[in-house]
Amino acid sequence: MNFSPTSHNPRFTLIILAAASILMITMGMRMALGLFVQPIHQETALSITSISFAMAVTQLMWGVAQPVTGALADRYSAWPVLLWGTLLLAAGFALTPLFPSTLGLTFTMGIMLAFGAGAGSFSILISQVSNKLPQKIRGVASGIVNAGGSFGQFLFAPLVQGLIIIPAFGWQGAMYTLAIISLICLPIARWLSRDDTTIKNTPNAVSTPEQSLKQAVLASFKDRSYILLHLGFFTCGFHIAFLVTHLPTEVSLSKLSADVASWSLAIIGLSNVVGSLVVGWLVGYYRSKYILFWMYASRAALIGIYLIAPSSPMTFYLFAIGLGLTWLATVPPTAATVGKLFGVRYLATLFGLTLLSHQVGGFFGAYLGGLAITIYGDYSWMWYADMILAALAAVLNLPIREEKMVRA
Repeated sequence: MNFSPTSHNPRFTLIILAAASILMITMGMRMALGLFVQPIHQETALSITSISFAMAVTQLMWGVAQPVTGALADRYSAWPVLLWGTLLLAAGFALTPLFPSTLGLTFTMGIMLAFGAGAGSFSILISQVSNKLPQKIRGVASGIVNAGGSFGQFLFAPLVQGLIIIPAFGWQGAMYTLAIISLICLPIARWLSRDDTTIKNTPNAVSTPEQSLKQAVLASFKDRSYILLHLGFFTCGFHIAFLVTHLPTEVSLSKLSADVASWSLAIIGLSNVVGSLVVGWLVGYYRSKYILFWMYASRAALIGIYLIAPSSPMTFYLFAIGLGLTWLATVPPTAATVGKLFGVRYLATLFGLTLLSHQVGGFFGAYLGGLAITIYGDYSWMWYADMILAALAAVLNLPIREEKMVRA
């Protein structure tokens, strides 16, 4: 493989597009799961709280999958992890309609689907890109990969909603369709990871060859900046999981069509394509901690505006545009900060651990949203908590240790 430092190498473009394509499928599917809450609730005996719990476990276990699959990829290479992860993802979708109970959904969606999607997600894909590309284009590359996941949300939200409302499909048929689509990841993943052995033996990929994976993990948790990064990312997970799980129900409470929810999720994804590309570019010119500060602060402001705005389709669409600009655009600067602090040799594991914190927040965002709607009949307290946590995340990023950008 050509390791020329030039950013015009066509091989680099293919690597970025391959990683973005896998994330488009796995992330797009996972972000559309909230559209299944109402159909499952209406066609089974399950309460929204029970379904929300299964969705919350999905959020948590997707986070657990990040450092686990990342460590396996760092140790054995990415291909076997991506292979078995894709098969597990397909099996999770295929089995979910066969076990419509709290325990069944928790196992199929909460564990199988979550681990499968987690294997083909940020920790491995960002690590693949970072280890195979020169440092000067890693920020832009991670932004493009992240945009792939956001485009997947734009693509799959209306697709899933369209399948659900077709009588011949319903939510069960939509699940089976997603199981088949997920298998597209296999040939792309095989091509992306075929040079892993070569990559691990190149100077570009190994930053601290004398350090073991265990030593790298222990050293990272002694770093205050790494801990602050975890805390900020926790609140990001709370915010995203709450919205992606409960936005359809929020739309229903406003007496609006289910199409408003699916298109709002799609608009968030499309807006985040723009946000991810812009933020990926900014990472190369400005310190990541300041980028993260402004993104989290903007979320707090947007939620405040939403709470005083009238409930209408236009309100949801404008809210979706604003949120979408920062939605998952937090990933490039967060991954960049981890790389700056500890190098890229164990980036799949160390960034995977921050994603675990993200999804611990996601568990609480999804599950507490279900409790709020059951106990209070609306999401008022969840919106207040989300706004406060977003503001807190903004502040927590400021003390992070990060060197000033050096411009040529």
